[in-house]
Amino acid sequence: MAHQTDIEIARAAHKLPIQEIGAKLGIGAEDLVPYGHDKAKVSQRLIESVRNHATGKLILVTAINPTPAGEGKTTTTVGLGDGLNRIGQRAAVCIREASLGPNFGMKGGAAGGGHAQIVPMEDMNLHFTGDFHAITSAHNLLSAMIDNHIYWGNGLEIDQRRVVWRRVLDMNDRALRDTVTSLGGVSNGFPRQTGFDITVASEVMAILCLATSLGDLERRLGDMIVAYRRDKSPVTARDIKADGAMTVLLKDALQPNLVQTLENNPAFVHGGPFANIAHGCNSVMATTTALKLADYVVTEAGFGADLGAEKFMDIKCRKAGLSPDAVVLVATCRAIKMNGGVAKDDLGQENVAAIEAGCPNVGRHIANLAQFGVPVVVAINHFLGDTEAELAAVKAYVAEQGVEAILCTHWAQGGAGTEALARKVVEMAEGGTAQFAPLYPDEMPLWEKIETIATRIYHAGEVTADKSVRAQLAAWEAEGHGHLPICMAKTQYSFSTDPARRGAPSGHSVPVREVRLAAGAGFIVVICGEIMTMPGLPRVPSAESIRLNAEGLIEGLF
Repeated sequence: MAHQTDIEIARAAHKLPIQEIGAKLGIGAEDLVPYGHDKAKVSQRLIESVRNHATGKLILVTAINPTPAGEGKTTTTVGLGDGLNRIGQRAAVCIREASLGPNFGMKGGAAGGGHAQIVPMEDMNLHFTGDFHAITSAHNLLSAMIDNHIYWGNGLEIDQRRVVWRRVLDMNDRALRDTVTSLGGVSNGFPRQTGFDITVASEVMAILCLATSLGDLERRLGDMIVAYRRDKSPVTARDIKADGAMTVLLKDALQPNLVQTLENNPAFVHGGPFANIAHGCNSVMATTTALKLADYVVTEAGFGADLGAEKFMDIKCRKAGLSPDAVVLVATCRAIKMNGGVAKDDLGQENVAAIEAGCPNVGRHIANLAQFGVPVVVAINHFLGDTEAELAAVKAYVAEQGVEAILCTHWAQGGAGTEALARKVVEMAEGGTAQFAPLYPDEMPLWEKIETIATRIYHAGEVTADKSVRAQLAAWEAEGHGHLPICMAKTQYSFSTDPARRGAPSGHSVPVREVRLAAGAGFIVVICGEIMTMPGLPRVPSAESIRLNAEGLIEGLF
């Protein structure tokens, strides 16, 4: 079976009607809004009705720094959810939705892989239930209303040079990064320079994933700063009177989506903020609802633990009042060898020395996670080419860090391949040793928060920024935004801001290029080094090999 592609395995799955999946969590058919036979949204009524239920155990799955060799974080999240159900726990999985941009680019989808997948895989990786289209439409409605307001006399006295709200598209399209709009004469408005970001980088996406109710959603949308006047005072979406209409466009998108794993276990797939730009976690609505319905909720945060886990702890958990009970750190021998300096084409050969050279990356993440007061276990996601000597070297290194490493074979065996990991996670969560605390307090000054993340998580020697950046932070503090957490935007490939510096670099400089206030989402975005909010397609995009076959079935998605 192992030679089958992900899409072939997903297509062969025996799916249960979504009502049967809901029943496993005690959700009645009347509280599911079906999208076909195998996916549904969970009603607002149910979400409200379970708010006072007991809260289950929250397990975070994160990883070492990503490499082109692959780590399998989503695959492990799904496999662990299946493994927990196999050992008798009522478990649900919570992950993000896939963005079309990376799907047709290089990264592929976000439904897991092998025999640890969420289905319907094709739907999830394409239009799904339309959430991303709703976010794109709501975001661009606001864009249109800003330019329209300026066209019809600009009653708010917006400085057209200081419109900070860009447009979005859920596609990788470098040609749209920097654009000029409103050319072609008086009737088309006033020309200005602007651009597009990818939808998953939109503040509307971040807000959807942090909102706790429709009312909270509308309030946050209204708080978004879209432009500034000549006196530098902010103009919000509420000033433009767009918040009500945007909420209408997002009312269905706010409801979490319920689907299933290959082993017919419940999975909530909702929201999809990028982790190198935004906060990289699935929605608070999905996670908190799942915690009221299941004994165990397994969720993932995007990219490596330096980005995803830090933001999960310092932004999502802080804002939603969540407290994780255990963390699973995913690693593969291939990725460790790549961190040890091996080229991708040479990863198939046994190289214990490269494992030993790359393991400090694993150690750095273990030590970083320990700072949050939550117990950690390392999951070694098994690849067929791994050798006994390489696996033994990883286990020995991890043991020296005072943590256990468990070999997981879920890609080939599904939940049966994660039973040992599931038992360890239950032992850790039930042990009650977690004493979760964010990395920094709300009242710490903004610049110190940036330095705290850079020094304690990235192990940087210094943080640099223009005077204008520090002045901007000071101005925001004076305006009452000093309590907000920091959302670092930096490369996912390294602890530094240089994507080529693998392993565990220390003493490097973190240059802060720009800071942005996401007043609706409730965090400060700190852009470090060269980071793109609109990706481009690679030389040979995945889209070139995605097509319908003679039977009308999709091929080439992964």
